[in-house]
Amino acid sequence: MLTGLQALALVGFAVYYVYELVIGEGSDATRVLMSAVLILLAGVALALVALGWVRGASWPRTPTMVWNVLLLPVGVGLIQGDRALVGWTVVIVAVGATLAALGARDPDAVTPGADSTS
Repeated sequence: MLTGLQALALVGFAVYYVYELVIGEGSDATRVLMSAVLILLAGVALALVALGWVRGASWPRTPTMVWNVLLLPVGVGLIQGDRALVGWTVVIVAVGATLAALGARDPDAVTPGADSTS
């Protein structure tokens, strides 16, 4: 669920960047558009990871953990840059998603004592 929320947040940021460009707030149209495309691609990638979680696949664990570990320095930077509320939110969600990924049951793991012949 947290990965899906992160994907929605990124898509929302991409839409906001395009909105800023449309209303004339962006100083450099090329930079704003390329930032929006990059953010949108990251959002789509996270949405695919979230879809993997929903379908019970085992592969989303690693990309979820990598993404959220990379978010930790972003959150710390936001805290140090006078954006403490946003920074703490990023850190808490990143730690929560990492712990959830670590604790997720691996659907490919063989349960001890389970008989697979039935």
